[in-house]
Amino acid sequence: MIFLTRHEHFNAAHKLFNPAWSVEKNEEVFGKCANANWHGHNYDLIVTVKGEIDPDTGFLIDVKKLSTILQIHVCDKLDHKNLNLDVDFMLGVLASTENLAIAIWNQIVPHLPTNVKLHSVKLYETPRIGVEYFGH
Repeated sequence: MIFLTRHEHFNAAHKLFNPAWSVEKNEEVFGKCANANWHGHNYDLIVTVKGEIDPDTGFLIDVKKLSTILQIHVCDKLDHKNLNLDVDFMLGVLASTENLAIAIWNQIVPHLPTNVKLHSVKLYETPRIGVEYFGH
């Protein structure tokens, strides 16, 4: 088995806010991240797929195809968007980095060739804060 990793980047705004809580509780729990006027991040996305090398091509997957999947189904939907308002697959979901990583996973899986499995989604909201998701 071989692992192949692709790095992508997007910028997005969001706020952390639980509508079941008061404004005061949201501010207590989420601090500045609950700002009513939003805040943004320069996200770094690192996607790793795994599988067996095709003996005819020497590839696990053509990296251009993987890049296209990530652009169309993830980055184009997230880049310069408000995660809370503009992204269909985040509507009604608290826009934490953890939840966003899971949502990104779910956006990628249906579009991979059958011989390629998604291994991990790493998502950094800052150079020092990130999450890694390996599926259910």
